[in-house]
Amino acid sequence: MTLEHLPTDVRIVEVGPRDGLQNEKQPVSTDIKVELIERLARTGLRTIEATAFVSPKWVPQMADSADVLTRSLALPGTSHIQFPVLAPNLKGLEAALSHGVREVAVFGAASESFSHKNINCSIDESLARFEPVAKAALQAGVRVRGYISCVLGCPYEGEVSPQAVAKVARKLADMGCYEISLGDTIGMGTPLATQKMLQAVAAEIPIESMAGHYHDTYSMALPNILASLEMGVRVFDASIGGLGGCPYAAGASGNVATEDVVWMMHGMGIKTGINLEQLVDTSRWINRQIGREPASKVSRALLARTEQSVSA
Repeated sequence: MTLEHLPTDVRIVEVGPRDGLQNEKQPVSTDIKVELIERLARTGLRTIEATAFVSPKWVPQMADSADVLTRSLALPGTSHIQFPVLAPNLKGLEAALSHGVREVAVFGAASESFSHKNINCSIDESLARFEPVAKAALQAGVRVRGYISCVLGCPYEGEVSPQAVAKVARKLADMGCYEISLGDTIGMGTPLATQKMLQAVAAEIPIESMAGHYHDTYSMALPNILASLEMGVRVFDASIGGLGGCPYAAGASGNVATEDVVWMMHGMGIKTGINLEQLVDTSRWINRQIGREPASKVSRALLARTEQSVSA
């Protein structure tokens, strides 16, 4: 991609509060979750996935979803920010609607095996479940975003065909999903495979309605984002500090770190509207709360530089 063909701006969808924290074994308090969302909002992020209205039996970390959403929507100065939540069924949607949600997401897969492992049904069955959810959400004036897992490989089946991804994307778009997030759940994708997948999906839905969601298991997330930029994708999911992972995908590390994506975009002259320094501070803060170091190489490098400056 030549400089003249680079986009002028991109939108980053921050998924840390939901996707990043949902599989943490130690409980994360509601206060910490809301403070994380508040700190992220101050960085300039415009879309922050807040929580998931799912059964606490299956995802205990999301048991406080109602409180998290209510308090997030009440944060001062955030009326311009979207706080989408995962609502995979009508029960979850009804609960989310009762607490003022403005955007919801449904979560499918391009792999039959993964669909059965993740949500205990086939791809077609999952899509049939999502149809009434999407319909009810749209009737309530709530936007619907669609997620597709395993778009570049499955932990159980291996390679996933681009046509399988395109088929699911078409069905989600037909339901009314305004945007389809294409997830490399186990992070095995490479740039050429990414572009082949995007090309197949683009035959079914506009490239403008796609988002890239890349895990960094094999350090391919940033190269895949660059490959997606070359294809015209302008929306990317990322998680603060690289938090998150997939419990159904052995060895899958977290989503690409938001700081790393922002560093790359700014280095190419692409605007994100995000303050990188505040983002790094937020990454350090949340990782301290859960007792770990940021997975983000950018955060580690910038924090080390700061410490060296202070000690000099």
